[in-house]
Amino acid sequence: MVLSEGKIEKSGSYSSAMADRRQLFAEMRALDLDSIRLATYRTACKLRFIQKKCNLHLVDIWNIIEVFRENRLCAMDLSTEFSVSHLQAILSSIFSQLNKRLPTTHQINVDQSISYLLNFLLAAYDLEGVGKISVFVVKMALAALCGGKILDKLRYVFSQISDPNGVMIYSQFDQFLREVLKLPMTVFEGPSFGYTEQSTRTCFPQEKKVSLNVFLDTFMSDPPPQCLVWLLLMHRLANVENVFHPVECSYCHSQSMMGFRYRCQQCDNYQLCQECFWRGHASGSHSNQHQMKEYMSWKSPAKKLSDALSKSLSCASGREPPYPTFSETSEKPLNLTHVVDTWPPRPATQWK
Repeated sequence: MVLSEGKIEKSGSYSSAMADRRQLFAEMRALDLDSIRLATYRTACKLRFIQKKCNLHLVDIWNIIEVFRENRLCAMDLSTEFSVSHLQAILSSIFSQLNKRLPTTHQINVDQSISYLLNFLLAAYDLEGVGKISVFVVKMALAALCGGKILDKLRYVFSQISDPNGVMIYSQFDQFLREVLKLPMTVFEGPSFGYTEQSTRTCFPQEKKVSLNVFLDTFMSDPPPQCLVWLLLMHRLANVENVFHPVECSYCHSQSMMGFRYRCQQCDNYQLCQECFWRGHASGSHSNQHQMKEYMSWKSPAKKLSDALSKSLSCASGREPPYPTFSETSEKPLNLTHVVDTWPPRPATQWK
């Protein structure tokens, strides 16, 4: 699909591009993610859907940086604007290189991935159809949406908004928030995570020099700044999608759980799967206002007993175990004041 100045030419018409865009949002609506009552989870789930639909979850931040280098974005001023066709070429590089890394049995549809991601980015950053997008926008949007470790992504963001002395430039950080918060707005979560003039101040309330370590500590704190809490959660979602919990959900009575598991801190052995917790389901004396504890792993009672016995033996080996261990006490109770959204999500009608 060839684009020029934001208009799709005959090889893939403008109406075809809009159809791809409508399909992307229609598939997201079909998942009924708007019924998730917590804004943070709702936003993270929507953007995780976009990430996976565009196959960006398979692309590491280091792969993104390499493509930037090959396309000479690193040498360009961050305010430089280029055409949509140039953006398409960058996305083509990303997904073509991805296919080279994937086994032949797991190849992706490059053209479709380009089309979905291109249309999502245009929906976020080119609402007026000007057909121009800045280097800074491309870097920040792709850094937020790609896969990889959150610390690596935050380090890259800091490299783009700091001076040669390694000190954050507040105006650049403010611009970063303006651009990255257009992603939640594009999935209709603007009321909860839209940019405000107070966003920068809420992250760094005191005007002081912000080094890389301060920057990382701020966003990896518990809780992180409210405006970007969805970004951290999106990475945690990716880490638990395939985690299995052999526990029955107390509401839907499913005999096992995938993803997050939630345990009530007031009701005896009352546990919910993520779908029931996210949608506010409750039964018996349990209330969805009760404090809940979120778990990202499962540890069997037998394993916990074995660990307790091992610790009680004075001659226990000091060697590291040959397998990873997970402790139920490692997770913290949820502070719902940071995640509950009292403002209902904006109806997803724009791309019908």
